[in-house]
Amino acid sequence: MGALLQLSNVTKLYRVGSVTVPALRGVSLTVEPGELVAIMGASGSGKSTLMHILGCLDRPTSGRYLLQGQEVGDLPRDALAAIRNRQIGFVFQAFHLLPRATALVNVELPLLYNGSSPVERRRRAAEALGAVGLAGREAHRPNQLSGGEQQRVAIARALVNDPALLLADEPTGNLDSRTSLEIIAILQGLNRERGLTVVVVTHEAEIAAFASRVVQCRDGRIVADRTVPAPRDARAEAAALPREEAP
Repeated sequence: MGALLQLSNVTKLYRVGSVTVPALRGVSLTVEPGELVAIMGASGSGKSTLMHILGCLDRPTSGRYLLQGQEVGDLPRDALAAIRNRQIGFVFQAFHLLPRATALVNVELPLLYNGSSPVERRRRAAEALGAVGLAGREAHRPNQLSGGEQQRVAIARALVNDPALLLADEPTGNLDSRTSLEIIAILQGLNRERGLTVVVVTHEAEIAAFASRVVQCRDGRIVADRTVPAPRDARAEAAALPREEAP
């Protein structure tokens, strides 16, 4: 099996008035199936631009991007939208849930675009919610869920189309320490037990410590790429925390 994704000498330039701003400067990156990779960097390092290109949300100015062996950098918008729907799952810091829709309906949304029947949509959405520990919460709306539960719904939505790649952009940025561990434990579990390829974009070394590989960005370049022989185990750390007493 070949690389899941491969970037070769990718650049990204933005025009700000009459000024050209380089966001990526010749980035090359290969991710193999089944990896759990953290992309780290401070604000302005290029990590968010890199994630947008990996997620087919933006195109490189130059260079090549192959996803599952297909060159995607020059594809038209409708083809990129189809790839995002079928091959990539997204988890964002802000959850991006429909506030008036139930958890089940929020998770069903990606299936609306591929012709799945209503019965199939409900079945797969319920399975995805069960996989993130939300069985029995299908009828709850976002305002009836905690922040951690809302992020679990977002992860279930990202999983419902059985993607090849899960991209998580600062997935714990709005969560407390305990809930962050629980969310990272879900991502680690999906990687270890399902073999799902997960790329987490973060500025926190504390979060990157749970990945098996850490890629460091600075000034639009990759400046370090290292394997982590023994990543921290989020599930074990969450289980070891003292239980909070009910008020």
